[in-house]
Amino acid sequence: MAKAADTGGKRLISLAPDAWVQWVTQLPEVVAKEILASEFQWISRETDVLVKAYSAIHGDFLVLNELQLRYTKYMPLRMRAYAALAQERYRLPIYPVLINILPPPPTLTVASSYEQEFLGLRAIQDYRGINLWEVDAEIVFQQPLPSLLPFVPVLRGGGEAAVVQRALQMLRTDAQLNQLEPLLAFFASFVLDSPLVQQIMRWDMAILRESPWYNEILAEGLQQGIQQGVQQGIQQGVQQGIQQGVQQGIQQGVQQGVRNQLIRILRQRFGEIPEEVEVSFEGKNVEQLESLIDSALAANSLAEFMQNLSA
Repeated sequence: MAKAADTGGKRLISLAPDAWVQWVTQLPEVVAKEILASEFQWISRETDVLVKAYSAIHGDFLVLNELQLRYTKYMPLRMRAYAALAQERYRLPIYPVLINILPPPPTLTVASSYEQEFLGLRAIQDYRGINLWEVDAEIVFQQPLPSLLPFVPVLRGGGEAAVVQRALQMLRTDAQLNQLEPLLAFFASFVLDSPLVQQIMRWDMAILRESPWYNEILAEGLQQGIQQGVQQGIQQGVQQGIQQGVQQGIQQGVQQGVRNQLIRILRQRFGEIPEEVEVSFEGKNVEQLESLIDSALAANSLAEFMQNLSA
């Protein structure tokens, strides 16, 4: 059984907190004093990290880090709420930072502030936005920034096999970093073919499933399923139909999320796959689909995968 690994934001930033706060604030004299509790009554996620920092010029202050897999239109409001809660709790100036990992849809503009005016009253919260796809991968190696090593494949210029191998070598030379290899493989799969990813690194699905970003991708399918379920229940026009629709939608959403991941891996490895193969995935539960993901990563050909599928 694979050993579980903490691949959340707190684990990543704790690898080199001084280098991290210097990078996000662009202040070379800043040092990280401690990572504080970031759990609040209504907000608590693995990708929220609150660091108490110190600068001889600015004194003690908080660096609020939000690592977001994909930017959504609700992020400015979240940053406003989270910044206010952190400042109220610790009574220190706050420097909020939003790190977006993957590009959003072209129709969505990434904002770097929250603004609202209502009845003549204004609410404003600025924060620094960092889009990883705009960050040069070479910075990770030069500074260095070990916290960003798993994200190298999605950085600018990081999608080449040689660059990914360079990041992999740095992970493997440090006992603290080598557990992040599955996370590096996960992000490498967005830009490289799965067979190539397998050739240059380990792909441990058991550890990868512990990643909050892997689970966030599955949650996208879950959200779609919930919406479909609610619509189905409303159309039936009775309360029982709504409840059944939501329950069915949740189950179908989770299954759809894993199914989409399986199809994407197969297409990356073997190109277009026959329609009957995709159809054969329908009706399979989450455990069966995740087992097929393992089989898809291990198979040397589509024929071998289909043989395992039949078995």
